[in-house]
Amino acid sequence: MTAALRFDPIRLPEKCEQLRKEVRAFLAEEIAAGTFDPHKPNREDTDAPEFSRRVGAKGWLGMTWPKKYGGQERSFLERYVVTEEMRVANAPTRRFFVADRQSGPVLLKYAPEHIKMDILPRICRGEICFAIGMSEPNSGSDLFAAKTRATRTDGGYLINGTKIWTSSAHIADYMIAIFRTSPPTKENRRHGLTQFLVKMKQPGIKVNPIGQITGQYEFNEVVFTDHFIPDDHVLGEADGAWKQATSELAYERSGPERFLETYYVLTELVRAVGPNPDTRSAEGIGRLVAQLHTMRRMSVSVAGMLEAGKEPVVEASIVKDIGTVWEQQLPHRVRDLAAFVEETASNRETLERQLDFAIKTAPKLTIQGGTTEVLRGIIARGLGLR
Repeated sequence: MTAALRFDPIRLPEKCEQLRKEVRAFLAEEIAAGTFDPHKPNREDTDAPEFSRRVGAKGWLGMTWPKKYGGQERSFLERYVVTEEMRVANAPTRRFFVADRQSGPVLLKYAPEHIKMDILPRICRGEICFAIGMSEPNSGSDLFAAKTRATRTDGGYLINGTKIWTSSAHIADYMIAIFRTSPPTKENRRHGLTQFLVKMKQPGIKVNPIGQITGQYEFNEVVFTDHFIPDDHVLGEADGAWKQATSELAYERSGPERFLETYYVLTELVRAVGPNPDTRSAEGIGRLVAQLHTMRRMSVSVAGMLEAGKEPVVEASIVKDIGTVWEQQLPHRVRDLAAFVEETASNRETLERQLDFAIKTAPKLTIQGGTTEVLRGIIARGLGLR
């Protein structure tokens, strides 16, 4: 093995459980006020700017960041609890989630001070939305095959090329993207990529929505044509973005959102089965809950490693790989078990509607955060198998 693979057994401290109660109470109020319906994951409009601002006002965005930038200097484990409760409740987190999860930490590490002072407090207030520009046409999740060019010009760079599968680009205020500034070398195909802060809704950027079978529009194609980016929007080391992106993906791939995206069908099944399940239902649900608990322990462990300042790239990839497979298979397993649910169950119609949506949305789970094939390549490399 090239690196020790480790999932430390971490328990959430008492302050996390108190925070969990606060988040649940807040979400219950939002549901009661009609902000969103937790039983309708297929709602058409998942962008909720006012909800985002209210979450920010609670201090639950940028929780781990320094207070000088609007953060709360709280722990990754506390942030984990907020993420988990938001995901379980099917809260409309699209506007703030990427900015809070990974874009903010990238800016904290690599952005000039004046940009940090401008943008980070606005993220913490829930005012702005970020997208991530990594994947490109004909390259899948092979980040290092990126061809979109950043060509040196007076005072900055001109960007030409295309990003694809870019979640939330149609509503984003900013994008953190990787563009090619130099050719790769024979010794290192990862060389030549640079990370940039892109201000969206500017000349030279066209966003084309990509429709999904669910009827929703989450992914996008983003086309750059002579789009100008000033020098102070370069993030970190020129030609060395692969080092930065690898670290960034540990944030993206390890959270509870990576195995809870179709979780709602499991809770709806439990409601439909009721307090006295038959043996088949009890065994099936028990098996699914045990698997869920195991993934959660692994995910919490990664959060603890991030809290300790580590970069658990391989461990995060394992969580994403296992989580994606599980949440894709979950609707089908629930559908099999639901065949034995009484037709008179009060939530039978809700369960059927949720299953229909979950089965349709499951294929896209492989794309977001890195395909299974790429993840397994990272895992194999980390274990010294390739």
